[in-house]
Amino acid sequence: MKLLRVGPRGREKPGILDADGIIRDVSDLVDDWDGLALDDAVLKQIQAIDLFSLPRLDPNARIGPCVADVGKFICIGLNYVDHAVETGAEVPSEPVLFFKATSAICGPNDLLEIPRRSEKTDWEVELGVVIGKTAKYISEVEALEHVAGYCVVHDVSERGFQLEGTGQWVKGKSADTFGPIGPWLVTRDEVDDPQKLSMWLDVNGEAMQRGSTSTMIFSVAHLVSYVSQFMSLQPGDIISTGTPPGVGLSMSPSKYLRAGDTVSLGIEGLGQQTQRCVDAL
Repeated sequence: MKLLRVGPRGREKPGILDADGIIRDVSDLVDDWDGLALDDAVLKQIQAIDLFSLPRLDPNARIGPCVADVGKFICIGLNYVDHAVETGAEVPSEPVLFFKATSAICGPNDLLEIPRRSEKTDWEVELGVVIGKTAKYISEVEALEHVAGYCVVHDVSERGFQLEGTGQWVKGKSADTFGPIGPWLVTRDEVDDPQKLSMWLDVNGEAMQRGSTSTMIFSVAHLVSYVSQFMSLQPGDIISTGTPPGVGLSMSPSKYLRAGDTVSLGIEGLGQQTQRCVDAL
């Protein structure tokens, strides 16, 4: 199933895409696509319903973030060999964890705000893993059973804030609108193998990133298991699993986003996003 949320910011309705690509209203079945609704039992009940009997939602309505009330937005750094190499970093021997503020989350086609004082706002297409069942000290073998589904994440980064000065990466990762997610949450039964998905990102129509989840250093199953050794994962939490090569930081000369630019990105089977860049007020 392809789950999505549509409507004005803060007033989105939960929807589902039917076989004809029509958005159906499921607000009589679930309050929202939050952690409670992502339980396997709830999803199976909805899967058994005749979607064509449900009311339609406005196809022109804004698409919001595909998950509501995200508790943790966990990111994995340097998880593609060729991306680690292009940044001059050593290939990590274990996953590199950091957080994005959940206030960075926005819809997949919302405006992307370039922060005040920013000179180095960069792009990163990533596979998002959405947790559906509490995971604590779980093995890699059972890890995917705890996943509700997958989505496109744009892990926008301000490299100066991230890498220059003191502190952790979170400063360069957490500006408002730096975490577009969606358009859909695709349930795990529709993704045969999360390690075989092509991904891409263009800026102003020019190809920047081309990659595949097959070149991840640490697989989705490994990441879910690994993170669960240090903290419990709760339904609705998101793990953003790293980016392939082609980020602006690594170009010669480096290339960054400016107001007026348009970024488009997508992952095979998970949909695509488009954001127009504007200066933050």
